Amino acid sequence: MKKLVLFTFAFTLMLSVNAQIETPQPSPAAKIEQVVGLTDVTLEYSRPSMRGREVFGNLVPYDKMWRAGANKNTIITFSNPVTVGGNELKAGSYAVFIKPSEKTWDVYFYSDTENWGTPQNWDDSKVAAKATVDVMEIPANVETWTISFDDLTNDSAHLGMMWANTYAAVKFEVPTDKAVTSAIEKIMAGPSANDYYASAVYYMNADKDLDKAKEWMDKAMSMVKEPRFWQLRQQSLLYAKMGDTKNAIATAKKSLAKAEEAGNADYVKMNKDSLKEWGAK
Repeated sequence: MKKLVLFTFAFTLMLSVNAQIETPQPSPAAKIEQVVGLTDVTLEYSRPSMRGREVFGNLVPYDKMWRAGANKNTIITFSNPVTVGGNELKAGSYAVFIKPSEKTWDVYFYSDTENWGTPQNWDDSKVAAKATVDVMEIPANVETWTISFDDLTNDSAHLGMMWANTYAAVKFEVPTDKAVTSAIEKIMAGPSANDYYASAVYYMNADKDLDKAKEWMDKAMSMVKEPRFWQLRQQSLLYAKMGDTKNAIATAKKSLAKAEEAGNADYVKMNKDSLKEWGAK
């Protein structure tokens, strides 16, 4: 009986040790990060190998949805909106699925990324974009399923997919020109009202050049159609700090009225306290 107990313990220990041994995966995971223009693109997928098998039309059947890899969904993530096949994809993550045929592949970008393999119930409403691309034959066999970012430009790239003697690529476009043009126009137009306002408040609170702070504050106020109560509050404090009590009181009264209208009790109290301090009637 004692020997049986010892054998059982030893066998259990051996199983426990073996369970902790890490072994290579038949379809190892890969992660690729690529900047396209000003857009960060990340791809995560698992990579099966041929191992002497016929791939397309056999291991990967024609005219059936395939997960573009192994294990969990192949997932692509964009930091900015992009365009695929004339469809705009919002910034975010998408599962990539392929329906291959001999001549073309239909490539799908699917909004639900939490599937193991293809979804049990395919939902067309979750197809954020679809593109049909031509298949090209390449002169050598590629042993392991490979996805890459090819033909990079400032405004686009191709998601290249290659296995066996087959290559296909789907183009996606990024909003680089729009972003750069907007930034150039903003810079060339000069500082915004918020820039002038923030600079004025900083100069006032840091006891720097108050005349310069007033110049910036006046500029900010001239650029906004309807100054808000918190902006008027800071302007009144600047007037008071410069010794211009008359304008400080007049501006604080405007801030008070707008704060009362907005129902902001904190600014109502602060303005009333300041008006009392400055001797307002």
